[in-house]
Amino acid sequence: MGKVTEFKLNGSVELKAPMAAYMKNKFSFVGIKAPARKQQAKEYINLSKKMPLQELLQTIGELYQRTEREYQYVAIDMSFANVRRFSLVEIRNLTQYVTQKSWWDSVDAWRKVFGKYAQLHPNEKQQLFALFYKHDDFWMRRIAILLQLLEKETLDKEMLALAILYDQQTEEFFIQKAIGWALRNYGKFDSQWVKYFVAGHDLSKLATREASVYLK
Repeated sequence: MGKVTEFKLNGSVELKAPMAAYMKNKFSFVGIKAPARKQQAKEYINLSKKMPLQELLQTIGELYQRTEREYQYVAIDMSFANVRRFSLVEIRNLTQYVTQKSWWDSVDAWRKVFGKYAQLHPNEKQQLFALFYKHDDFWMRRIAILLQLLEKETLDKEMLALAILYDQQTEEFFIQKAIGWALRNYGKFDSQWVKYFVAGHDLSKLATREASVYLK
């Protein structure tokens, strides 16, 4: 397999500025939309599944340090594609990137990686949760709140409650949005629990509004 330095995305000059503007000009872009990016990276990501784990982690790290935002997306896609190969050791290594070049797009994409790992290794969910819970960085705590977003029967309600209540009074928009999102999604499966939780806790207006979407 070629070195990571040989991997390049081919974007459009016309898309660079609009994509940067959408992200409030926090990042520069190659100028390539998600479907085309995934197509261009497909072979490279498939080949990554045969890399030794240490080389894989190094490759993910090198991609993540590139300037253009799309390379962070490729690094996260590569992580997700290899999640079945990871142990908690590799997962812990990957958490460092949540706090690098942080914005909602990358953080929520990383959440999918960690959420999938939680589903694959339910016996390690508590250890995984501990990597994010009560973290100094609010983006890490956003993942603690959203870690079980795709779970239904297997969702640990006590774990979700702990994550939410720790940040109950946090004014950060992305935390309050996450609280509402997590409760709203679980409300599709267990509306009664969410209804009682919302009624029993002094949540923000934003979190309450979001959480109540599917309540009966």
